[in-house]
Amino acid sequence: MSAYLIARINVTDPEDYQIYASQTVALAEKAGGRFLVKGGAQTQVEGLCPDRHVIIEFPNRQMAIDWYNSPAYQRILPIALSSSERDIVIVDGMD
Repeated sequence: MSAYLIARINVTDPEDYQIYASQTVALAEKAGGRFLVKGGAQTQVEGLCPDRHVIIEFPNRQMAIDWYNSPAYQRILPIALSSSERDIVIVDGMD
């Protein structure tokens, strides 16, 4: 069953955040992930709306967790944590 990593992000340091963001696509693809949403224009229709949304599809939940915990991702994670405020969840799809 597919799983989706969903991130709601408020960027606090755009320059540093770009260093992080420029590396995530290649790392996710190497781990079997595929970006469905990465930033982009948004229209708020309800509730609070962060600066950016990211959705990455993985073949299954364990692959998403493994990607997040991988040494390669963990090396760039401190950049994201110091340059943004984020909520991230991994959600099973409806396969």
